[in-house]
Amino acid sequence: MSRYKDEPLRFDKLKTVPIEERGGKVQVQHFARPYRKGEGVAGLLDSLPHILAADSFRAAVEALRKARAEKRAILWGMGGHVVKCGLGDVLVDLMRRGWVTGFVMNGAASIHDFEIAIAGQTSEDVEAVLPDGRFGAAEETGREMNVAINEGVRDGIGIGEALGRRLETLAKKELSKKEFGRHSIVASAYQASVPVTVHVAVGTDTPHTHAAADGAAIGAGTHHDFRLLCSLVRGLDNGGVYLNVGSAVVLPEVFLKAVSVVRNLGYPLTNFTTVNFDFLQQYRPKMNVVERPHAKAGGRGYSLTGHHELMIPLLAAALIESEPD
Repeated sequence: MSRYKDEPLRFDKLKTVPIEERGGKVQVQHFARPYRKGEGVAGLLDSLPHILAADSFRAAVEALRKARAEKRAILWGMGGHVVKCGLGDVLVDLMRRGWVTGFVMNGAASIHDFEIAIAGQTSEDVEAVLPDGRFGAAEETGREMNVAINEGVRDGIGIGEALGRRLETLAKKELSKKEFGRHSIVASAYQASVPVTVHVAVGTDTPHTHAAADGAAIGAGTHHDFRLLCSLVRGLDNGGVYLNVGSAVVLPEVFLKAVSVVRNLGYPLTNFTTVNFDFLQQYRPKMNVVERPHAKAGGRGYSLTGHHELMIPLLAAALIESEPD
């Protein structure tokens, strides 16, 4: 006999309902179907279950397809890891196919891309070089990026355009290996006159520790790019798409302020799509990219979780397969 004064409740009078009446959010028609050999990427997407992220992925593809067809803005925001994962060629190809109307980078993305263009390599071993202070001390990176920024501010252009112009100059003077430039997002976008904006916080990026760094120029250059981004964000209205790929803090904050500026100035900005791609879903992208921009404004935001080196090539393949023959 139990020593407890409370006895277990009896369940014999519980009310039940028929399962048909109750219904279910997951039904057999939502299930994935087995992939059939030879179906390709389009068949793979069609075979995915109509549940959760699979539906979000398809919705993102459709939003991008519609934006391209209707000539709306498609802006790709990216953190440094996107470049470090070797996705430059994939993104450049999408740009040339019309799936990109502008690139939005944090400082890390621009650094890694710039190093790819001048040296064909990037991403130092921080643990190996930090103990003796060599982290971030690459001479060519610090010198050439700061020359670009300083000259760009002098000429009234932002950091993104200035970096592209400098890479073109270095290639013409054969001060960098031309075969690497085609792998650079910044260099390729500059050649195609596709806008690139770069958004930095002073002290976050290794070129800021170089003797050629000019804080006033860095600030002026990135502020120019913020104002340019605000102009690009206007093009999202009524069908555009903004993708945040791998930036957890800087770009989500910058994007939300750009959205507010555009609306403050009286431009319409409703019914667009936002997508956050990352291998961890963080607070700021969730709020500032996926949710807040759509409050009382229509449109839809999606969160897709996975490694960039898998998700972005898959997305690119789906977009290319959707192109008219």
